[in-house]
Formats: sequence, C-alpha cells, structure tokens
Amino acid sequence: MTSIGGAEMVDWNLAVATATRLVRPGPEVSRDEARAIVAELRRHAKASEEHVRAFTRMGPDAADDTPVLVVDRPGWVRANVAGFRELLKPLLDKMQERRGGSPGGAVLGAVGGKVTGVELGMLLSFLSSRVLGQYETFAPATRELPAGDNGGGRLLLVAPNIVHVERELDVQPHDFRLWVCLHEETHRTQFTAVPWLRDHLEGEIQSFLGETEVDPMTVLERVREAAQSLAGGRPEGEQGDDGHSFVELVQTPSQREILGRLTAVMSLLEGHADFVMDGVGPAVVPSVAEIREKFQQRRAKGASRLDLALRKLLGLDAKLRQYRDGERFVRAVVEQVGMDGFNRVWTSPNTLPTKAEIAKPADWVARVHRKAES
Repeated sequence: MTSIGGAEMVDWNLAVATATRLVRPGPEVSRDEARAIVAELRRHAKASEEHVRAFTRMGPDAADDTPVLVVDRPGWVRANVAGFRELLKPLLDKMQERRGGSPGGAVLGAVGGKVTGVELGMLLSFLSSRVLGQYETFAPATRELPAGDNGGGRLLLVAPNIVHVERELDVQPHDFRLWVCLHEETHRTQFTAVPWLRDHLEGEIQSFLGETEVDPMTVLERVREAAQSLAGGRPEGEQGDDGHSFVELVQTPSQREILGRLTAVMSLLEGHADFVMDGVGPAVVPSVAEIREKFQQRRAKGASRLDLALRKLLGLDAKLRQYRDGERFVRAVVEQVGMDGFNRVWTSPNTLPTKAEIAKPADWVARVHRKAES
C-alpha cells in the first residue's frame, strides 16, 4: 500500500478504517445482556436449520460447513470488505493493468486508491447500521472471520442492528430474533442445497464486471450523462431514465441484459426467504403477524429523507422491490404446483425464472412444468 508503484486500485485498509471510524454506535446494552443476545442468536440460528429444511424440503448437498458468526457493525464491515476484495479482483487487476501503461498512472493510482477507499468506507458505514443478517456467498476465510471449506460462505448476524430494530418496532425480542434467523438460514440452505448456484452467480457477476469500461474518459462521460439525468438536465427531446439508480445509469447495454438475469435470481432468493420466514413463522413465532406488519411499514417509509435519497441513489429501492416481487412469485408458484413443484426452480440455471417470469409466475410454471412433462 505504501509503495506508489504497487498501489492498489482500492485502498482496502483505508476503507475499513474509514467505515469503522464513521460507524454509528449500537444500542446500549450491558455486558451480560450482550452475551445473552449473542447466545440466543446462535441458538435461533441452529434451530432455524431444522425449521427451514422441513418447510422447504431442501437439504444440503454436502456437509454443511458454513459457520454462523454473530458480529457487531465493524465486524460486518470487515467481512464485506474481504468479500468485495475477492469478488472485484479480476476487474481491478484489469483496470490496474490499463492504468499502468498511462502517463502518471502509478501516481494517479495511489491517490485514486485512497479516494476510493474513503468513499467505499463511507458507503459501508451507512449500510452497516441497516443490515440485520447476511449470507456471504463469496467469503474468503480470514483469521478473524472463518468461512466454510471448499468455497463455502458464512452466515452473519449483526447483533446491534437486530436489537435496534426490535426496540424501534416494539416487538417481542425472542420472536423477532428467531424470525430474522429464519430468513438468513433460508439463504444458507439455498446455497448449501443447490451446489451450482454459487458458481452460476459468480459467473454472472464476473460477466457483468467484465463488460465494465476501463477507459477513464468513457467512464467519466457515462457518469456525466448519469448526473445530468439524475438532475433532470438531459437535453430536450432525449428520453430520460426516470426511476433508475445511479448504478443502473452507468451500465452498458450488455450489462443491462446481465443485470436483468441477476435481478431475477436475487428476486427469487430474497422472495423465497421472505416466503419461508412467514411460512414457518406461525408455528414457531407467535407474534409473526405483528412483526411482519411493523417491519413492512418500516421498509416502506425509510428512516429519513436522507435515507430515502441514498436508497434511491444506490439502488436499494430495487432491493425492496425484489423482496416484494420475489415473494409474490414464490407464493403463486407454490399455490399452483406445491412446494415440490416450486423446487424444480433449483434444477439448473435453465430453470431459474427470467425477469419477465418473476412478474408472471404462470409463464414460469408453463415453461418449466410443460417441458418436464412433455
């Protein structure tokens, strides 16, 4: 990091330091309370395995070696920086190679890497107080943060955020913590029971990143156009991109095609997790109806005007739509063909729903089940 000639495109250490410095403190709890919360979350995570696998009729294809980690906000930041670093390595290597041949490329890279590190740290500090749990699919093992063997991930439960939200919603803590664990355990089950899913997602993401323009002038031009669109400054007569996030606006046409497929998969995964947590809920979470109603209201309104603006800019509103649209897809398919019929979705990449089929579940049923039965 200290050598200009060897500077990385992103100063990852600075990203962690920045996020850790800016992260908000969690809710006040005593040391004994903290220990009890961590222990309860671990128990709920373990209990959720049986509940989720019985309801979904999905089991791990191989030994489930993915650890469950209860972390604080800085721990979530460190885990995500490690994941970003692993996932973005091919793209950053390509950009660094291109930069190395330009005049002053090493010096610009050293400065740019620190600027990007600060910006990433600021983004992660914002997100670190909002994530309740996360299954890290592309998680490299570190000394502080173990991961599963053979490319397995890890399940993160962010204890301060879970406590903050349960207090904000004024719901029963025991029920809320189990409800959250059911959602996150569903994600772990998806990836441990469907061995091709991780490689498929990684391939799509790498294809998306591979289409990224590495010419700085091209990127700057696209950013300028995106900024004009966001500000309502498009030349008269041009069609705007209303409703698109900044992330979407800087994409190439090929990337938009890939993003359509990724959006469909993520809608499926998130919607399936929501469907499962509510399906299992009545049997093991007595206050699930109250929790769901209050949580949906919280999702919809956001915390503040700034929060809403940032969600729009970063495309987080699209993630909220994924929960809603994906859950409707799963529910409709299960109603038509049952859980076993729905589980054909996990057969291969060809049986995953398209973005259009997420909106029209009957089309997926017709395509997958008609083809299988013909």
